[in-house]
Amino acid sequence: MTTKLKLSTIPDDKPVKLTVELPADIHRDLVAYAEVMARETGDAAPEPARLIAPMLQRFMATDRVFARLRKSNRSPNQN
Repeated sequence: MTTKLKLSTIPDDKPVKLTVELPADIHRDLVAYAEVMARETGDAAPEPARLIAPMLQRFMATDRVFARLRKSNRSPNQN
């Protein structure tokens, strides 16, 4: 059975380094997601940390309120 993951590839882009702490259950989910990606693509599983940026990018790209506020050049906290 083929599924359609929200992420299919990890772009090779110059990163900005951030240090974050994640709950253990989120890390386990990232590992599992990477394993599913590997099965779906036939490539090696990416490092779980490499999934975070594209997931955040996808999340922000599909957040309609964020997109509307960004387009109008308003901060989400402004009323």
